[in-house]
Amino acid sequence: MSLDPHLIAEWRKDNHIDTTLVGQALRFSTTWGLFSPREIDSGTWLLLKQIEDGEIEVNPTDDCLDLGCGYGPIGITLARLAPQGQTLLVDKDFVAVDFTRKNIELNRVTNAEAMLSNGLAHIPAARKFDIIVSNVPAKVGKEMLYIMLDDAYKHLKPGGRIVLVTISGLREFFKRTLVETFGNYDKVKQGKDYTVALAIKQQ
Repeated sequence: MSLDPHLIAEWRKDNHIDTTLVGQALRFSTTWGLFSPREIDSGTWLLLKQIEDGEIEVNPTDDCLDLGCGYGPIGITLARLAPQGQTLLVDKDFVAVDFTRKNIELNRVTNAEAMLSNGLAHIPAARKFDIIVSNVPAKVGKEMLYIMLDDAYKHLKPGGRIVLVTISGLREFFKRTLVETFGNYDKVKQGKDYTVALAIKQQ
């Protein structure tokens, strides 16, 4: 039995998501093969809800980093919330970076850029951020997670914040590792499947 060529042709077309994130009306173009291509995933919703509720502060002048940006919903929202800062969105997947660039243009965001990077490895050492946010991929391995957190610490300005949303099964790992790396840990919100955590780089 052969697949319907008309159905295959439809699948090849971009998907589109129209949504409102932290009060920002946004549209995202996505494709099959990217994470959660038909809707904003629940981890992203949980993280952004903490910003919307004021549990996590994003200032208008913040320089922001979205680590593992996918097609860009978190980073593009941050860029809208911090119009006087610069937002960088990175992902190791060239398709994700391509669609993030499309979505930056689609949403007329002028203070954001996307680049290919394995974690923070390809970000210039001199570039520092006020806030680093990540919907952490669960299957990259703990070695990569240690590297990412160590690099994030080095790329934060004094007083800068790292905000992570992770599957709740990794909650204790991140609690322990954030305390080891940053000296502090705050469980902002624990949902059924995901946990939002915050750590601050001390002055």
